[in-house]
Amino acid sequence: MSVVTAVRKTVDYLASTECAVVLFLGIAAVAIPGTFTRKSGLYTSPFFLALLGLFALNLVLCTAKRFRTISRPVLILHGGVVLTLVGCIATATGFVATVNVYENIVADRFFRWDREQDADLGFALVVKKINMEFTPTPIRVGVLKDGRKEGLHQLKTGESFELPPYRVTADSLDLQSEVLQLTIYEQGRRIGSCLTSGTSELPTGFPYEFKLVAFQNPRLLRQWVDLALLNGNNVIAEGISEVNNPFQWGGLYFYNTQVNRDQAGKSYAGIQIVRDPGRPVVFSGFAVMGLGALLSYKRRFFRKGKWI
Repeated sequence: MSVVTAVRKTVDYLASTECAVVLFLGIAAVAIPGTFTRKSGLYTSPFFLALLGLFALNLVLCTAKRFRTISRPVLILHGGVVLTLVGCIATATGFVATVNVYENIVADRFFRWDREQDADLGFALVVKKINMEFTPTPIRVGVLKDGRKEGLHQLKTGESFELPPYRVTADSLDLQSEVLQLTIYEQGRRIGSCLTSGTSELPTGFPYEFKLVAFQNPRLLRQWVDLALLNGNNVIAEGISEVNNPFQWGGLYFYNTQVNRDQAGKSYAGIQIVRDPGRPVVFSGFAVMGLGALLSYKRRFFRKGKWI
């Protein structure tokens, strides 16, 4: 058998339906166990990537071989599948890294899950502030005058109660320390603020004290962190990061995955850093496949269109 004949037979097999079935079964044989065992490394293994590449090649050769007999919608569908496969292969060149960072502490080493070791990503990261937004908190505030109980007020943070000639606003509650901040107004004019822990900026001689008697745990509405990326002492980028709204810079996505406290009660944020160069290609492939599916539907049910 000559080299030309061998090459021709190889190309014919790679363009065949039989080859497509074999490759599809091979991809499924790797992907299904990987799904149940959660071994993400299977999807970036050279064997799996080779299967994806061969499947894309099979689809390209099959399309080229039958180009004149394939309808336009099917051509578009094939193009979308090829784009998606190429994007999946490109995604394998990316990585996921994680780090837990305390407020105003610089982190310059990150755990890369593909390598299973700490690595330098070429920049440092600092969490400037951890932010949480809660629903208004139901509270009970006790009022003391000369050490004696003067009254008990039930309200929510952000609301006020009257203590003639004063109006008292419950500004915010620190859940960790269980300390409430209050602002006092006299005839519409702010005269100062105080904490139920005893710290006060009120004028000397102010007759009342306040105690936080009880509160209900509020519901978390939103959680985000203010991030800064550093190169040495220089800030190269700043932004905010949330669970579903990552901060983006230089092809990297920065997700805030958690906010927690250590045993000493100090807050820290979990940051996940993702590099996924195939992401826009995969999304483009999905869009092209969707267009092909719509055109196939139109062709099937509206055959009078002459442009198909």
